[in-house]
Amino acid sequence: MPHVSVVHGSQGNPIYQVGGKSFVYFRTPSRDATDPDTGERYPDVIIFWVPSESDKLALVQDPDSPFFTTAHFDGHQSVLLRGAHVGELDIDELREVVQDAWLSRASAARARRWLAGDRL
Repeated sequence: MPHVSVVHGSQGNPIYQVGGKSFVYFRTPSRDATDPDTGERYPDVIIFWVPSESDKLALVQDPDSPFFTTAHFDGHQSVLLRGAHVGELDIDELREVVQDAWLSRASAARARRWLAGDRL
């Protein structure tokens, strides 16, 4: 995706941004995303921004989807995915989620150019 920069969080985790806005974020372990059996914090949560609440609900309410959310993200236009579950997505699904995340955070002009086929 064009105009992407990578910054690093306080613990070195990568945060992908477009125009200074995060669209994919590798989260550090947090108490709201834990293994239900052990209570241990997931070490591999990735956050993807989504275009709307309805997009979020479509992803997290699909029983076949590896995406999830937590109460911490109520009202936030993003979904979570464990790195361990990325393989449950095919390349086209992953590409679409990343592109939608980028489009949801890119400027309107950049989004229009991308959708028009101008990939620079």
